[in-house]
Formats: sequence, C-alpha cells, structure tokens
Amino acid sequence: MLLPTSITSVGAVLPLLLAVCYAADDLSTAGAAPMSSAAATTYLNTGKTCCAALELALPGKVSGNNTAPYISSLASYWSVQEESVHPTCVVSATTTQDVAIAVFILTVGGELLPGQCDFAVRSGGHTPFAGAANIDQGITIDLSALNQVTPSKDLSSVTVGPGNRWAQVYSKLDALGIAIGGGRVGIVGVGGLTLGGGLSFFSPRYGFVCDNIIRYEIVLASGLTINVTQTSFPDLWVALKGGSNNFGVVTAFESTAFPQGKFWGGFIGNPGSTKDAQFKAFEEFTGNPNYDPYAALINSYIFTPATNSWFIANNLEYTKNQSYPPYFQNFTSLPQIFNTMRISNLTDFTLELSASNPDGRRQLFVTGTYSNSAKMMSEIFNIANSTVQALIPVPGISYSLSFQPEPTIITSKAASRGGNSLGLTAADGNLFNLLLTVSWDSSAYDALIDTQAKALFDQAETYAKANGFYNEYLYLNYAAPWQKPIAGYGAANVANLMAVSRKYDPLQVFQKQVPGGFKLDQ
Repeated sequence: MLLPTSITSVGAVLPLLLAVCYAADDLSTAGAAPMSSAAATTYLNTGKTCCAALELALPGKVSGNNTAPYISSLASYWSVQEESVHPTCVVSATTTQDVAIAVFILTVGGELLPGQCDFAVRSGGHTPFAGAANIDQGITIDLSALNQVTPSKDLSSVTVGPGNRWAQVYSKLDALGIAIGGGRVGIVGVGGLTLGGGLSFFSPRYGFVCDNIIRYEIVLASGLTINVTQTSFPDLWVALKGGSNNFGVVTAFESTAFPQGKFWGGFIGNPGSTKDAQFKAFEEFTGNPNYDPYAALINSYIFTPATNSWFIANNLEYTKNQSYPPYFQNFTSLPQIFNTMRISNLTDFTLELSASNPDGRRQLFVTGTYSNSAKMMSEIFNIANSTVQALIPVPGISYSLSFQPEPTIITSKAASRGGNSLGLTAADGNLFNLLLTVSWDSSAYDALIDTQAKALFDQAETYAKANGFYNEYLYLNYAAPWQKPIAGYGAANVANLMAVSRKYDPLQVFQKQVPGGFKLDQ
C-alpha cells in the first residue's frame, strides 16, 4: 500500500483501529476508558471505529448524528430517499489532502475491520435512489466544499471541483464569455454527471461531457493523489470517462473551454393532441444528415392525473444568439399553450430546468436507448399511457417522459478525443434517450411506482427488440437501481474497466467498500 505523504496523523489512527479490531480492553491510544468485548462489538457494528479514527486525523471535519454539519449534508440531497439514509458520520472534506487522509484510513480500516468501514462519496447528491451517494451505518465523504472554478490564464480550459453544482460553475464562466460542456440542470453536481458520461447543450458540438475532460485529479484507494491525463495514465483516463465511482475519488476535473456568449432557449408548451406531429418532428430533427450542431432538444410529455391527459413541453436551446432558427421550425410552428423562449445566458437556462423538478420529494429515474424512430416513440407513449393509469390515485404524483436526441454527431466525437468507456460510436446510428421521471411524497406507493415503471420499460424493450430499435446502452446518470448501465457499455469495455480497476485498486476498495452507485460486475 502507498502511504500518502500528506498524512501526518496516521500514527495515532492505526493503534485505535488495531485495538478495537481485537476488542481489546484498553483504548488508551484514543484516550478512551476500557471497553468490554460486547461494547466493542457494538462499536464496530455501527461504524463508529472508523469515524473515531477519522476524527483523530481530521479534527473538526467529521460530524455525527444531530450535529449541524451532519444535518446540513443530509438536507442537501435532491431526493427524500437519499436524505433518509443515515451514515454514522460525515466527513466534510475541504481539500484534496482531506480526501486522501480519509480514503487511506478507510482503506486500512476495511482491511482490519471487514465490513465496518464502508463508505460513500457524494458531490451534488442528485442521483435519486437511496444509497447511490450516501450510506447507512458507514461514512459519507461530502465533497461539497471542493467547489473551485479555476480558468486557465488563456481561458482554454477550466478546472472545476466535484462539489460544484453546474449553476455555480456557469455563473462564473458566463462573466468571462466562455463555457465548458456540463449539465443542463443547474442543481446537478459536477462529479456524478461527468463520471457518468454527461449530456450538455453543447454535446452536438463537443460530444459527451466526459469527452472534454483533459485531466482528472484523483485520490486512489491507497490515499495516493495522481493527475490523470491521456499521456500520464491513459488507461485510467479512458476508464474515468463513464466509469463512475469505481476507481477513486476525483477531486478536480479540468475541461476544455470555448468562447460562448448569450444564446436562445427556453420552453414551448404544446397540447397533447400534437403528439404525433411531435414524434415526426423529433425523428426528422435527430436523423437530419445536416444536423445543426448548435441545436439541442428535450422533448417531454407530462401526464396530468386530474384529467387523465398529457401536455408537451419542449426545451429548445440554440447555442447562438439567434432566435427561432429554421432547424426548429417543425416544433415552433405547432400550436402553443406557453412560451418562455428568450435570449439569455447558460446559467439562466439551467436554473429554469432546475425549477421544473424541485427537491424535497421521492424521486425515480429510469432510462432506455433506442434507434431514432417516430414509431418507437409512439409505442413508448402508448405503453406509458396504459401503465400510468394505475398511478392516478397516488397523491401529488408527477410523471413525465423525456425524449432526447443522441445522433451520430454526438457519439462520433469521442474517437477524436481519445475515446471513452460508454461503448457508443457512429456505427450505432442515430439514437434517442428516454428518461422516465416520477416524483411523489409517500413511501406507501414506492412498490407500485417501481412495478409500473418496470412494466413500461420491459414492454418497450420487447417491442424495440422485435422491431430492430433496441440499443443496449443505458445512460448511467438516469439509470434506476435495478438497471445495469455499465453492462450496457459492451463486454469489451466492461473487461477493460475491470482490468483498470484491478490495476489501480488492487484491494478492490471501490468495488467492495463503496457499495453505492453502479459497480463493474453488475
């Protein structure tokens, strides 16, 4: 194991771990009173041992239940499911060194106390399912304070901390007249979105968000901090482009930047009666051989339980200062029920998307990928309209389908940028991503909502396979806990990710001690 040179207090930590591991009667190294074997077992089983060790090494940065930092950290998760998970303690890291110390201690603790020093890592905390970036009776490393936004002197790149929400990043870059590829929803965190691949308003111009990362600063399981680039650690650099939380804790992302001023965007609402015209317009938009690289679209269908009906909301973004470009004509010419289109900045548009689905509720994402086809979209809508009927009695339910283009102009970009791990290429043809979003308040309906969501995607998959529209890729950042997005990258990519994991994490800490998210063997 490589000892991080920044750690100066490990000498006080190891005796504590060893003493409690063997249920010794003397915890004098921690200044504690003698502890019985039974008490020591209870101490171990609640994860307090590693929390005590972390407190010794990181005084003032480890908080327990009912303390203000602990409560604040839990309250900052997007979904109620994640907020309801209670770690034994939270490490509020403020520097990369803090992360290195914490990971080293947890790795040592995991070896000495198997199962007692499991941990989670969170940046923005936007993944909705319980335990994705939080952990019961373990340790959560909260990266919220790692929120630096540092442009290079020539403004050709920007280094961003994982604790940022995208609106924080954009507000600083808007003032400089530059942008980077990043999330379209302002409250989403930098870390999770980028490591899961990432779609942006700029993807037709620059590919997935991960395709633009030129350097990762990452803390490995050993506590060693390294800078990962295409030339320094090329295998790990590619693995991190879609490999999620499986290799270490990324403490900084350096992304290429580009000039970007104000542009045209917003929402246009349409009656549900336009759905067939919408499907046709979407197919033509996504499949256009002369796809306009400045055009981005989210085509959403929102269910209204009170009237058992649907309306449509199109998020249109054209990343030039040009209103109503001809490329959107098939959408903008349809009958409208509301319109927020305007010239504004990137921050404003991402905050508008954030407002469409606020925090403080139970949440579910489910996703699928299909060949670009109005027929496939229509079938998905019909299945959803059938399966949602059982959810009408759910109080306060919000239910929407969002179709998002993934044309070859996006999937072809990775090849010229050193590759990624997502498994998508231009050979897959023009695709679309489907996102189901469900929000509700009472846990009494969790099982029913899961059942109906699974029914929708099972039936859609059956239809897609029978009609040649199926693609195995699943966008990790939208995947439900029962889905297997990394397997959808393809066998060759999975094998490569596993090889990289064994090379840089030989103890498999991030496979065994970090249960949250999607693991490589799932």
